[in-house]
This record gives sequence, C-alpha cells and structure tokens, in this order.
Amino acid sequence: MKRRSYGRDTGLTIRMIFTTALLGLLYVVFAVVLFSVFNVGLAPMLLIVIALALFQYYSSDRLALAASGARLVSREEAPALHDVVERLCALADLPKPKIGIVDTPMPNAFATGRSPSHAAVCITTGLWNRLEPKEVEAVIAHELSHIANRDVLIMTVASFFAMLAALLTRVGLFAGMFGGGYGGGRGRSGGGGQNQVPVWLILLVVSVVVYAISFVLIRTISRYREYAADRGSALITGAPETLMSALQKISGQMTLIPQRDLRQAEGMSAFYIMPARTKAYASELLMDHPPLEKRLAALAKISREMSRPVG
Repeated sequence: MKRRSYGRDTGLTIRMIFTTALLGLLYVVFAVVLFSVFNVGLAPMLLIVIALALFQYYSSDRLALAASGARLVSREEAPALHDVVERLCALADLPKPKIGIVDTPMPNAFATGRSPSHAAVCITTGLWNRLEPKEVEAVIAHELSHIANRDVLIMTVASFFAMLAALLTRVGLFAGMFGGGYGGGRGRSGGGGQNQVPVWLILLVVSVVVYAISFVLIRTISRYREYAADRGSALITGAPETLMSALQKISGQMTLIPQRDLRQAEGMSAFYIMPARTKAYASELLMDHPPLEKRLAALAKISREMSRPVG
C-alpha cells in the first residue's frame, strides 16, 4: 500500500533537539557534581556515565514495559490486535513493533522504544473492551506516530532522570534526618570537616534541581508531541473524527476507573495517550498532556483541511 506521508513536524523536531541538548547538559552536570562529592576519579566517572547512558538507550523499551506492567503478546494470543497493527504499519510504512497488553480497566495506550525497528505499542484491556474497533485503530495510529516521530526515546530518558532525581532526593532527606555524614568532599580549608558542606545536603540540592528541570522538560515536549501524534493518526487513518471520538470516550471513562488503578498507572502518565488521572491542574504548564478541548479543536481543524477539494 502507498505510504500516507505526514511529513516532518518542525516544531517537534526543534523541541526534541533542544530537550536532547539540555538533557545532555543535565547528565554531565549531575554526574560531575555527584561523583566529585564522592571523590570518584575522572576515568571511573566517565565509565559509569557512559555505561548508564548505554543502559538507558538499549533498555528504554524494557524499562517502560516493566513500569507499566505490560505483557508482550504473540499473534496467536491476540490475532485481531496484530491485524490492526500490521494494517496501520503498512499504511504508515513502518516496521511492525512488538505488541503488548496491560491488564487494567483503565482505557489507555502508549508506545516505547529507541527507534522504529526497536519499538513496542501497548494497549490496555480497558481500551480494547470499551472502544469501537475503528476508535482502537485511531489510538494505535496515534502511538505509531510517536514511533515514527522518534520522540519516545527522549521521553524515556527524561523520565529516567526525573525518577533518579526523585530517588536521590529521598535518599538525601533520609540521610539528613538520621544524621548523614559530612563526607568526602574536599574541604574549603585544609583543616577538619568543620568547613565542609554535608554530602546529604549537596545530594538533596542537586537532586531537587535536576528533578525540577526534568519535570519542565518532560511536560514541554510531552504536550507538543501529543498534537503531532494526533495529526499523524488523522492522516494515517484518514479519519480525524474517529480519534476525536476515542479521546472523548477515554476521557469520560477515566472518571469511572478506581483511584487505585489510576495511582498505579500515574508514573507512566506522560507516556499514555490520555493522562492517567482525573484531577485537573491549575496551570497548563504543569500538565503532561494538552487540554482535551485543544486537542479536539486541532483535530477538527485537520478534518476541515482534509475535506477541502484539491484544486
């Protein structure tokens, strides 16, 4: 089948480059500060940093799958789902990704992977059971657009920094509460440890700063990438109104999901097609997804443009 080309999104590309540059800078600063505090030499520090970067790159898809509780399924286990993915991949000229299912009543879906040839698309049982087949198709096309746009790797790396910083923040608070040592940093004067800053305090400050920057980066690229994937879904399927219907159903059904299930999925919220929460934020800057009303308006505009005759 002929490819439905939806082109390169310049806005998303610029944001991805900017986010990647800041993440690289954040990585260097974070590593240098932490390892210099613990007096790790330059060579071991570089080895650890490179190893961590390679681990993130090659295991990004597995990290996301494990965090979501997704189970990869074969064609024999889910033939109808495989048929949908294969048909959409043919339309979008993409290699077929691995396919996973998350056993939860929450209707949602996400994509992960470092490249189109190393990717996975996952849907929840709630999505499969609550939406019409064409709506499920539109949602999967949205996730395939994320893979085509290659934004899932950046989201995974940014989320990794946020999780690492949050963990280290808790470690720093714990050490401070229970008398963490005044450690291994270099003293300002040659004397004892009286002029030294506590290691736990340095750890806490650096981790809070890293977490704050990661929080902003995740939300900045996450909101925009949803618009780009919505557009990709509309052009792959040729039916933006179907994705509009799916988004409205998912949003409406989310309020019926037990809070326990939503809390379990909240760590993956930025990856899902719709946020795994029912509470509203006071500011759009704090949201990891665009408001539903704006997404519907953008899709309605695409629908009008697609219906115009070519003259």
